[in-house]
Amino acid sequence: METKMYDQKGKASGSVELNESIFAVVVNENLIHRALVYQLANARIAVAHTKTRWERRGSTRKIYRQKWTGRARMGSNRSPIRKKGWVAFGPRNNRNFTLSMNRKERRLALFSVLTSKLQNNNLIVVDGINFDAPSTKEADTFYKSLPYEKNILFGLSESNEMIEKSSANLPYVKTLLSSYLNVKDLLKYNTLVLEKDSLEKLDALAA
Repeated sequence: METKMYDQKGKASGSVELNESIFAVVVNENLIHRALVYQLANARIAVAHTKTRWERRGSTRKIYRQKWTGRARMGSNRSPIRKKGWVAFGPRNNRNFTLSMNRKERRLALFSVLTSKLQNNNLIVVDGINFDAPSTKEADTFYKSLPYEKNILFGLSESNEMIEKSSANLPYVKTLLSSYLNVKDLLKYNTLVLEKDSLEKLDALAA
């Protein structure tokens, strides 16, 4: 399986071979959804926190006698139905939102999204990208020369300070190491741009 390869000026410079075990799998939308929920849940941080009965400050003595007052029976002034009382069944910051998912399933979900990108012509492979100095203008010219739609996720083969800094101020571009490609970012960004050398990193995942 082959696809076009582009140079730094956005012109087709040949073709590159793609691994069929990554870019030619059966797209499993249910598995992609599970992988997305898994990633979002494991990144979730429990922030909301309410105080229980024992964490509220104040006296716990009974407010008034049980009988012969003409009012409903009432216990502590820190009851959840009174002002400044504790919260019954409120959220706690020790709640665990993490989910589990098999490694093979996560890989297959990733490969399903990559296959979908190729099938929808949203995958671009580039070769020989090099900036002499960080330049947002030069990066903008490069990205706009590519046949992309909406926004771009640029998968780098290795850390490249020039490309990363040049792309940092472009709101429609996100740079990421190809070894850190994930379902969330692939679904968020319409077009995936990969360096030619990054394909070898992906091949290692399918090994």
